[in-house]
Amino acid sequence: MTEISYRSLVWLIYRLGATFAFGLPLVLFIWAAIKQEPSITRLLSIYWKVSSLILISMLLLTGNSPIGYLTSFLSPLIIILSIWFWIDLNEELQELPQRKPLTFLLKAWRWSISIFCCLYATISFASLNCINDKEAIYCSYWREAPLGLNQLIKNIFYFLFGASWTETLSAFMGYLTLIIYLVGLIQWCITRFPKQGRIAGDF
Repeated sequence: MTEISYRSLVWLIYRLGATFAFGLPLVLFIWAAIKQEPSITRLLSIYWKVSSLILISMLLLTGNSPIGYLTSFLSPLIIILSIWFWIDLNEELQELPQRKPLTFLLKAWRWSISIFCCLYATISFASLNCINDKEAIYCSYWREAPLGLNQLIKNIFYFLFGASWTETLSAFMGYLTLIIYLVGLIQWCITRFPKQGRIAGDF
């Protein structure tokens, strides 16, 4: 695969992510909240908590942190697990009227985000080499979109607070939020999962 085609694939991942990992679930979450569908809002609440690892990865990649490539690779795998794992939510979603537009769109989104995540993980697998060699040319492709997002955050941060937002600060926030994320995940694995199993509960 040429460098140009790989770069195009990386940008495709980010563009698809904006649609399937952010845009559609946001619409579904608002729609479900308005329609008062608790099973859908619970599933999407879990999704937002888990998928925050993508944003954390982008913060880390902005600061050119090697761990950002690892979290970026793991995030789609965890997302797939988070939307199909729960026995109680799967049963509740099966009981919803399947011909309702909201239910149909949720079903379509679950399958589309799963396909997207498989594609994401497959393409980002090569970026794991960047953990040891982050100066490789293809590593910079994964940083282009995060750097663009960082510039947007920088402008907003300066407009609101009159202060500067740097790549170093972005990396620091990435590490801080990653620690919080891992603490929450470990707490769930140790205290809740042994008791509740595949029951979503108040995850």
